[in-house]
Amino acid sequence: MYLLIYIIYRSGVFYCLCFVCPLCRYKALAFILTFLLYTSFHLSRKPISIVKSELHKNCSSVGEPATVVSSSRNSQHAPLPSLLSDLDCSWKPFDKSNYKQLLGAMDYSFLCAYAVGMYLSGIIGERLPIRLYLTVGMLGSGIFTCLFGLGYIYNIHSLGFYVSVQVANGLVQTTGWPSVVTCISNWFGKGRRGLIMGLWNSHTSVGNILGSLIAGYWVSSNWGLSFIVPGLIIGAMGLICFLFLIERKHKMFLYKDENTKTYDTELLLPRESVRVPLQPVVVVKSQSEPSAISFMAALKIPGVIEFSLSLLFAKLVSYTFLFWLPLYITKAAHLDAKKAGDLSTLFDVGGIVGGILAGLISDKLGKRATTCAVMLLLAAPTLHGFSMISELGLGPTIGMLLVCGGLVNGPYALITTAVSADLGTHKSLKGNARALSTVTAIIDGTGSVVICSDLNLLLFLVSGGWDQVFYMLMTADFLALLLLLRLVMKELTSSKSRPNSTVE
Repeated sequence: MYLLIYIIYRSGVFYCLCFVCPLCRYKALAFILTFLLYTSFHLSRKPISIVKSELHKNCSSVGEPATVVSSSRNSQHAPLPSLLSDLDCSWKPFDKSNYKQLLGAMDYSFLCAYAVGMYLSGIIGERLPIRLYLTVGMLGSGIFTCLFGLGYIYNIHSLGFYVSVQVANGLVQTTGWPSVVTCISNWFGKGRRGLIMGLWNSHTSVGNILGSLIAGYWVSSNWGLSFIVPGLIIGAMGLICFLFLIERKHKMFLYKDENTKTYDTELLLPRESVRVPLQPVVVVKSQSEPSAISFMAALKIPGVIEFSLSLLFAKLVSYTFLFWLPLYITKAAHLDAKKAGDLSTLFDVGGIVGGILAGLISDKLGKRATTCAVMLLLAAPTLHGFSMISELGLGPTIGMLLVCGGLVNGPYALITTAVSADLGTHKSLKGNARALSTVTAIIDGTGSVVICSDLNLLLFLVSGGWDQVFYMLMTADFLALLLLLRLVMKELTSSKSRPNSTVE
């Protein structure tokens, strides 16, 4: 706890929270609000992984063995087998023997729609007000998340219904990531970007944890509420976004004191330690706004392609755990859906620590790619150890979940936040900050494409055994590492050490 407080203090966020100046108050509001907004996005994505084990479960132990009493007073036949089976209590149409493929089809639908929509979302997001764009996306996501849960309330057993809802939800959820990254990057400069965004990016894990706990509370009694409650939450956050989100600070606004001294608004603290009374803010708007960058121009920014392709494999590992970890724990550790969901939150707790450490280390060293590469290298053997979870006790399992979460989510968090922001404000853009949304969408969208294209392979491996899945995940980690080697060599041979040295 003390370490976390110290990290927050050193990050500069501490000063914002102390409300030293009006600018700091706006920065604090942007940090907290965007954190909560994207927490609600992940909170609404998590229930499907918790409910999977309820849609198809082993219910043979629900009924007690039946006995048949003969006409004789003292004679009794042997107990008969239970009449209940997997098919008797599973939710149609997921009661079939190919239930893994059917459950995977829902993930496939969501992720393919998310991947396709992400490329369009970044381009659209650069040309529309972020506040309105994000609000519409959150309200839409709330509606479709609730619709999935209403399938239980209204006893809907059509696979087409659930797949259609997932496709629609995947499309509207693409409004989230480019918008919040652009907004937070507009408010915070490059100085401590890795650490600040490492702290901020913990919203992903916090959302997963809350989504697991909320969905787990109702999963065994009424799994429809496992979707409806998160859907209502993200819808409510959409309204809060509309009312309170401030997209960016103006190009320049100066605080003038009685002696006409000026203060640089990019600093979190005044240049002088003496507190000077401030006059009302004077806002000087720029004469002309730069035009939004094109898709091809964003691809030409140095480092965009390498980091996008690396995330392509790193995100496959992260999202495999997001969608399949509770089901894996249920099968491997023989736990019920609620206990497996609660235990899976430890993976996200480790992810919070991993994301913060990745940002802190990359800021200190000024080497984003090298930090990612080292964590990817350590993640592969950790995944192999985690694959033996069924042979471990509870203590070692908890430890492996924490370590694995940190090493898997650390590079993923760093690339999708600080690296994306660095690339979106690259010096080749000559001060045009309107590339942030497009660059962020390219990097995150590319990561989603491989999940979509490789999900059939994943489903095939799941049907053949979990060991094959973990071998695939280890291979994906090594490929993500290989794709960063050129940038790593450039960083190690460079005489300069600054956060964006890789991409200049």
